[in-house]
Amino acid sequence: MKVSKRFKTVSAKVDAKKFYALSDAVQKLKETASTKFTESVDIAVRLGVDPKKADQAIRSTVSLPHGIGKTVRVLVVAKPPLDQEARDAGADFAGYQEYLEKLQAGWTDIDVIIASPDVMGDLGRLGKILGPRGLMPNPKSGTVTPAVGKAVKEIKAGKIEFRVDKAGVVHAMVGKSNFESKKLEENISAFLHTILRLKPSSVKGQYIKSISLSNTMGPGIAVDRAALGMMQ
Repeated sequence: MKVSKRFKTVSAKVDAKKFYALSDAVQKLKETASTKFTESVDIAVRLGVDPKKADQAIRSTVSLPHGIGKTVRVLVVAKPPLDQEARDAGADFAGYQEYLEKLQAGWTDIDVIIASPDVMGDLGRLGKILGPRGLMPNPKSGTVTPAVGKAVKEIKAGKIEFRVDKAGVVHAMVGKSNFESKKLEENISAFLHTILRLKPSSVKGQYIKSISLSNTMGPGIAVDRAALGMMQ
């Protein structure tokens, strides 16, 4: 794979063999943000879980204290009067039959779908379209709820969903490279403590195996678990 001069330059600023304290890792994020656009800050946490086991298939949400610096497009699939409640709360799109038809036709120009419980029978038939895109609402993530207005406000304020993949890794966006360092640290800490809180009782041995941060176009920066008190 061909590596650009820019990537070689920013990679040289990170010691690939070193585990950085969180504050130092965030500083490295700042130093390696080198594109013309504002890069996203991503986290990857490798867990000692078996995703094939139902009780170890980690999936949840976390409200990041400073959001992710991105405008999240929210669709609420609900019947009246909940569709109006959703619009009043700030949903970008809200309705029932017309949006089922648009989704069926392949429209997915949205980031999150929230649904009231009574429409999941209809929405569930679109699993082949929504599932691969990570758009299918789920009670565990709070996106299947009668309180659609509250759900919209939480997501708009910085609530994100995450789930472990087949390799046992959780990926998430935790901010933007132009965030103040302190805000990035607080977002990352909130995410990691949520992961820690979700440790299944059936997991034996090391739970959090590694933590890596990166900008969209930057190198991975390994975070010292011991410095975070996460030698779990």
